[in-house]
Amino acid sequence: LPGLVLSPIRPLSRAHVPAPRCFYNPSVFSLLSTAAAATTLVQQASAAPSPTPAMADPAEHREEEEEAAAAGEEEDTGAQIAPIVKLEEVAITTGEEDEDVLLDMKAKLYRFDKDGGQWKERGTGAVKLLKHKETAKVRLVMRQAKTLKICANHLVVATTKMQEHAGSDKSCVWHALDFADCELKEEMFAIRFGSVENCKKFKDLVDEIAEQQGKNEEKESEEVSSAAELVEKLTVVEVKKEEQTEKVETPAVDDKKDAEK
Repeated sequence: LPGLVLSPIRPLSRAHVPAPRCFYNPSVFSLLSTAAAATTLVQQASAAPSPTPAMADPAEHREEEEEAAAAGEEEDTGAQIAPIVKLEEVAITTGEEDEDVLLDMKAKLYRFDKDGGQWKERGTGAVKLLKHKETAKVRLVMRQAKTLKICANHLVVATTKMQEHAGSDKSCVWHALDFADCELKEEMFAIRFGSVENCKKFKDLVDEIAEQQGKNEEKESEEVSSAAELVEKLTVVEVKKEEQTEKVETPAVDDKKDAEK
């Protein structure tokens, strides 16, 4: 074209070439890396062992408890609670207050069952020989160890005879009128001790008491006989006096009749 001037074409340099578009955004990746680092720290913190608390001093803990208890004792609420039922003290008696203990040993008691024809255990506990302070009578009492139920309760009399049980040096057999069940009942007892010495001591003491009771009974019978004889003599004397009085009064009546005639 006329008047048109064309400039020469120059090759483009690398600096003038525009950079291609790219989806890389450094701010986004920095946020992602920060979140990943935070997650790692949280996982490490949860996996790490928890710190062990320091052991408390026992002395300090004890002092705190004592102070709390003292504060509770000093605190006065002012409330007064009245009992619903008023219980009175009751004196408990065993019936052995007026008796002296001559013997107290642990043993096992048996009674012979006549119907079954065999020995049956009565109980295990302490057997006692008790002497009354006024009457001087001795009784044998045995109670069960746990329940304190009476197993045997009878007087030791002149006819009480202890015999060794056949085949055992630790046992004794005897007959008695027992009152353990609140009624007199003839029983055959057998008692077993833990040693031969205790059995022998028990047997010898019962035999000695029975012998002494026999002497006391003889003495009492003699005294009763003497008293009976004395009463009889007094009766005879009184009868004689009455007869003499009648004889004296009878003549006086006859004399009065003669005087009237």
